[in-house]
Amino acid sequence: MRLAVISDIHGNLRALEAVHREIKAAAPDLIVNLGDCLSGPLWPEETAQYLVAQGWPTVRGNHDRILAETPVAELGEPDAFVYRHLSKTAKEWIGELPATISLESEIFLCHGSPSSDEIFLVEDDGGNHFFPSTEREVRRKLGNVTAELVLCGHSHTPRVVFVSERQTVLNPGSIGVQAFPGLTATGSPHARYAIATRQNGRWSFELRAIDYDWAEAARRAEASGFANWAHGLATGFAADAIDS
Repeated sequence: MRLAVISDIHGNLRALEAVHREIKAAAPDLIVNLGDCLSGPLWPEETAQYLVAQGWPTVRGNHDRILAETPVAELGEPDAFVYRHLSKTAKEWIGELPATISLESEIFLCHGSPSSDEIFLVEDDGGNHFFPSTEREVRRKLGNVTAELVLCGHSHTPRVVFVSERQTVLNPGSIGVQAFPGLTATGSPHARYAIATRQNGRWSFELRAIDYDWAEAARRAEASGFANWAHGLATGFAADAIDS
């Protein structure tokens, strides 16, 4: 079995299109999406239409939940931008996404962790940064999830974490956003995704970073009034990290 795993698109349609082209060439059995689909000053409605048309198994990210459940007057600036640009169909689609998905008994999908879309599964939150969780902490946050392969996103950081001979956690990284001030900085603007392959009862992984037109994405952010997003989209580094 071969899975293509994507996450944290954040409305970056150009990155999604490039990743999908490469995935189609690899011909996996299934593509799964780990959420935070639209939030960002890029192409939210167009990304929603693209995802609805594909029909991939998709879990709700924390920003998907915020868009669906928070009064528009209480939304932060990027999410308020997204809400203003979404059709009724897109809003309904976001609102119907499940928090988790189990594929048979061996694969479990969540955005952050099994219990919360805001808790990092394989990292600990240090406030303005995060750091890798201990083995004990990962097991605690997994709770009663016993699936062989647990798929999570949220931290935008590609990782494979070997919990035991019977369980592995995969974070494919983010398709659309490679830098958040004080939190994430992958160090390059390449779009991230992963391929997971199960053969002879064991999983192996390919963490992929691919080229796309990130200059266009940066220009789109600036044109939308979010120049603070442009540097991260173009470089993979947060602007505050460069300036400090």
